[in-house]
Amino acid sequence: MECPHCHSQINPNAKHCKRCGGAIPLGQHLLEEAGVVEPVRAAIPAPSTSASARNSGRTRFARLGDRLIAFALDTAFLFGLFAIVDAWVFMKFAVFEGAELQLTAASLLVAVTLNAGILFLYGWLLEAAFGATLGKVLVGIRIVAIAELKPLSASAIRNVLRIVDGLGLYLVGTAVAACSDARQRIGDIFAKTAVVEQRFGIGLRFAAILLWIASLGGAGWAVPRICSASTPLHSPFLNQVVVRVGKNGDSIYFRGIGFTVDAHLDHTR
Repeated sequence: MECPHCHSQINPNAKHCKRCGGAIPLGQHLLEEAGVVEPVRAAIPAPSTSASARNSGRTRFARLGDRLIAFALDTAFLFGLFAIVDAWVFMKFAVFEGAELQLTAASLLVAVTLNAGILFLYGWLLEAAFGATLGKVLVGIRIVAIAELKPLSASAIRNVLRIVDGLGLYLVGTAVAACSDARQRIGDIFAKTAVVEQRFGIGLRFAAILLWIASLGGAGWAVPRICSASTPLHSPFLNQVVVRVGKNGDSIYFRGIGFTVDAHLDHTR
């Protein structure tokens, strides 16, 4: 491996160059082996490098802000799919009594299982096949491997560990990535992957926008029709009611085990 400052040969595990004393970015040798960056250029410039040197790298690790924006865009896209699936599940397994919707344990279990499956398959397949989800395409970032691991395996590990990274509304994953020189969350560390900046073609970004709009628009079209046409299918298992949603006079209430939320409707406007 070459030092990104003086270009002398150094040990792949070295943290500082013995010749010039410059700091070696963590994981640079892995990115060079994967062909992500050129050996003579630093993936993450050292603080002491000049502005021209900082801009000379071909590939840079994605900023945390861009990753959060991509995650928000992916969540909005998946929201449309979740809305369609949840509407179908609740119409099949929930119970209606007057103006009250009673969600059974079976309905919540089926909805959560299907939503989790969709979330995993979405990230797993798109990242394994293209290195990016729709949100990442729109922002301009992608997943790259920094070790010899099959794409399907690496993507599966990365997305399964969202369970850990997502704790505290993704505070765990954000904190770990912020402390990592390569900006890797826990899923990236175990999957041997990194998120880098990459500008996608206008055609691919346009297709991502169309799919994003189609998801939300499709949900707006499909959910009312599912709610009006579905026939309830009451399950003999887990049929106890755990959540009640309904209207009582001028209030809309949301009641579960141990909590109650009431929202008063203001008709004066």
